[in-house]
Amino acid sequence: MGIGGTRTGRGGQLVLATGIWLAVLPAAAGAQFFGGTQGSDSSFTLRPPRDVPSVPPAPSQTLIPPSGNVAPPAAKGPLLQSPAANPGTQAHAAPSAPAALAVPPGQGALAVSARFGRDLPAITGGLHWRVYRTDGVPRLVKEDKGPAPTFILPPGAYVVSAGFGLANVTKALQLRPETMKDVFEIPAGGLRIEGRVGDARIPQGQISFDLYKGSQFEPGDKRPIATAIMTGDIVLMPEGAYHVVSNYGDANATVRSDIRVEVGKLTDATINHRAAIITLKLVTERGGEARANTQWSVLTPGGDVIKESIGAFPRVVLAEGDYRAIARNDNKTYEGEFRVVNGVDREVEIIAR
Repeated sequence: MGIGGTRTGRGGQLVLATGIWLAVLPAAAGAQFFGGTQGSDSSFTLRPPRDVPSVPPAPSQTLIPPSGNVAPPAAKGPLLQSPAANPGTQAHAAPSAPAALAVPPGQGALAVSARFGRDLPAITGGLHWRVYRTDGVPRLVKEDKGPAPTFILPPGAYVVSAGFGLANVTKALQLRPETMKDVFEIPAGGLRIEGRVGDARIPQGQISFDLYKGSQFEPGDKRPIATAIMTGDIVLMPEGAYHVVSNYGDANATVRSDIRVEVGKLTDATINHRAAIITLKLVTERGGEARANTQWSVLTPGGDVIKESIGAFPRVVLAEGDYRAIARNDNKTYEGEFRVVNGVDREVEIIAR
């Protein structure tokens, strides 16, 4: 697995890719992070993936549709099992057998379930089933979010889709006037990310992650497949190589790292930023009161604008390095230079004289 990490400037909006459903687990799950080894790039730590059965229980799952609006909680899945709702149940327990259904004469019954692989656990939730009739114009005829639904349908040709987060498996089936069973194997795993500065965990809400298919060094489509992922969210996705863009604050503290997701396993990744929080103040003398309504610009030594803001105490997260601050107040301009040291949050005063 290649591991890379480069810091670059960043700007623009976070937009969820059209047509993709992102399944996430809130950080409140209280899941335990296992220890890991430092990758070859100092900005990225990948902990060994764990089998789904060892993932601690979690309270709920949220599906975020392409619009970015949060839909009602869906059924709990293997990575998202609730101990309160199912005391004593293991996260990888197989779906319970459906109750016997009376199949009307001339109809067929299709019982479906899903698992991570032939020798891996059954998927007990987080699934989205869609059944399409294909004799003629394809049309959606049934939909279900249960772990093992049974569909009563007229005999004929159908396409059945099983969605699990960003992963999806589709099968074409010919239904007969009898009961049929089919198991879908979904090659998916989970990814959970957090950010750190030194030994300090970056609080939720101050950092977010964008997810891209393939390595950051590969050519091709660079549109994100999921955006604005928060600390502790579990993203369910197909097995494969991906890269993460970690955005700490809204200035230039950005790190890119390659990761790999394995089938039926949860991968924990920690992305380490070299940055600090800087509070800017325009004062008449050292330690004096900050002037209100000050316009600020933070620039690199080469003159590139990193961040602009207005206020008496603007806070900005900056990558480690040297900067120049320009303050405009009462039709006058003041400036000064400062250095950002990794993990050292501090105030920077510009003297108005």
